[in-house]
Amino acid sequence: MPQLDQLANRVFAGRVVRKDLVRKVKVGANVPVYVLEYLLGKYCATDDPQAIETGLRVVNMNLAENFVRPDEANKAQSMVKEKGKYTIIDKVKVRYLSEDDKYWAEFVNFGHKYVHVPDQVIRENDRLLTGGIWAQVNLRHYYDDEAPGKRSPFWIDALKPIQVATFDLEEYRQGRAKFTTDQWIDLLVRTIGLELNHFDRRLKLLFLLRLVPLCEPNYNFIELGPRGTGKSFAYQELSPYSILLTGPTTVPNLFYNMVTNRMGLVGLWDAVGFDEVADLQKMKKEVVTTLKTYCESGAFARGKEALSGGASIAMFGNTNQPVEVMVRSSHLFTPLPDIIREDMAFLDRIHCYLPGWEVPKMRIEHFTDHYGFVVDYMAEALKELRRHNFTEMLDRHYTLGAHLNARDVKAARKTVSGLVKIIHPSGDFEKDELFELVEMALEVRRRVKEQLKKMGSFEYHQTSFSYIDQDTHHERYVGVAEEGGKGLISADPLAPGSVYVSSVDDQAKVGLYRLEIGSSSGTGKLKMSGSIDGMMKESIQRAFAYIQGHKIDMGISQVVDTTDFHVEAIDLLTNRTSCEAGIGFLIAIYSELKKQSVLPALIILGDLSIQGNIKAMRSLAETLQVGMDNGARRALIPLENKRNFLDVSADIMERVDPIFYGDPITAVMKSLGMN
Repeated sequence: MPQLDQLANRVFAGRVVRKDLVRKVKVGANVPVYVLEYLLGKYCATDDPQAIETGLRVVNMNLAENFVRPDEANKAQSMVKEKGKYTIIDKVKVRYLSEDDKYWAEFVNFGHKYVHVPDQVIRENDRLLTGGIWAQVNLRHYYDDEAPGKRSPFWIDALKPIQVATFDLEEYRQGRAKFTTDQWIDLLVRTIGLELNHFDRRLKLLFLLRLVPLCEPNYNFIELGPRGTGKSFAYQELSPYSILLTGPTTVPNLFYNMVTNRMGLVGLWDAVGFDEVADLQKMKKEVVTTLKTYCESGAFARGKEALSGGASIAMFGNTNQPVEVMVRSSHLFTPLPDIIREDMAFLDRIHCYLPGWEVPKMRIEHFTDHYGFVVDYMAEALKELRRHNFTEMLDRHYTLGAHLNARDVKAARKTVSGLVKIIHPSGDFEKDELFELVEMALEVRRRVKEQLKKMGSFEYHQTSFSYIDQDTHHERYVGVAEEGGKGLISADPLAPGSVYVSSVDDQAKVGLYRLEIGSSSGTGKLKMSGSIDGMMKESIQRAFAYIQGHKIDMGISQVVDTTDFHVEAIDLLTNRTSCEAGIGFLIAIYSELKKQSVLPALIILGDLSIQGNIKAMRSLAETLQVGMDNGARRALIPLENKRNFLDVSADIMERVDPIFYGDPITAVMKSLGMN
């Protein structure tokens, strides 16, 4: 048995199950997956093939002999009467009736609402009072003419849960402590039913992000992506505390029915999912209006009553175009129905937009044959964690940047809180483990904000989301792949040592690269990656020779002599057009040594001759056009190219700010904003 399977079986004995067994068991009864997994976890938690085979026979036999079908309720009641005692499998609920001063059990499929239940059974299985549990029950038939209140011939002699009847959060947390973070994430992904080898770290976190509405109250979530990626699986199979709607709904059904005085879905379930959200086109406007209010505060008004609910809202939909087409032609909320697609106030209340296009379509090989939690046990953990507030966890190590408004901060905090509950349920984690959760939280909220900005509203223009390390005070920006059209040039400042460079070759082809410089202790050597060759390699070598000859003038003599530099060039256009990047390389070296970022959204044009003179661009219009199309808002340009501005379109001149330089030192100072 693999190490993770062994660890899971040792720490959570009876709480884990081999996921392939669920697919193998063929039963004619409509038993929920979480009930079936509970039985398999009880009888098949071993790696012995013979023991597993025996366990499967026991599970099938129990279900075949004791499961009550809804259409056989009268037959089951007759069996209890004729035999005097009989064992059945059914969902059991318990309620207290004040007029009888007594607890009564209700059997869903057995079809009887007044079954005598011992107080001891209720004390041992408290979930009987909160929605009920599936159980194997020994029933007895007996009329007690002297019993007060309602008369009923059915009595519970013994009740054995086949679903988690009690949950100990402290035991769950102690078990988590015996796993590394990577092992725990892998176990949770296998609990969903997926095999690890097909997914990288980011995809695993996206799968876990789908679970946040189940453990974080009043969380607003949306996932749009291709069909067949398992978007709504968790709301159908993973938890008995969520409901998935497949069409339009009404205010009384979703919120509160004033005729019957009964609470709607948001007060009865932990999460309400809307599958195929495009089908909500026929939904009445008042539903959206009330939902908008609810998504903001969890409160809503019906008649004279001000009410509240804790259910999270999750929306799922299919995309009919590649994400690149949506980004280029419109925005990422295009698949939504008209009634909410352009309602920016409603969309602004969404805490998380999960990029469903990154999730692959599910295939047979994606499903695991290893151990994962019994889903009912996992569902209980998520439900119990809803009671706990982890929104302050972010403040332990980080502060959010200035571009996040109140709604952005709330969204980021709730996403971090949910992910911490799932991955670190005790609230104990290392600083390095928190940063990836913070980045994920900022990314999925920024995706919402970027679409609102695209819709043309100035109030959403601040989208440079960042977080600040409280120890080092270093500010790190978090982007999304879709920002600014193709998003090749980020609107956020790059890390020190990184710059965007561009040039045009003699065939009028434009090259656009991101140069990245790394440094380590050494003796002043230059090391280039294998992807750098031709014209770019020569220009970098000339620029490095210039640095060696002018390091005293630049004030970097000592550090250059004791540092080795590592250079990598990323071809952003993937057109294999080489680039003259001498000035860009010079600036990147200085930026790395001084640990200061260049101006945001800046492309650097120009090169150095072998004598250290500035080489002007062959042409300006093409490089500026490509830069602007890909997000550039500033351009560092050789002074000699100023006359070429007559060839530049008015659109470029309006959207890209030119910064001219006449010598290398001036170029460095202006690019870092030090002029």
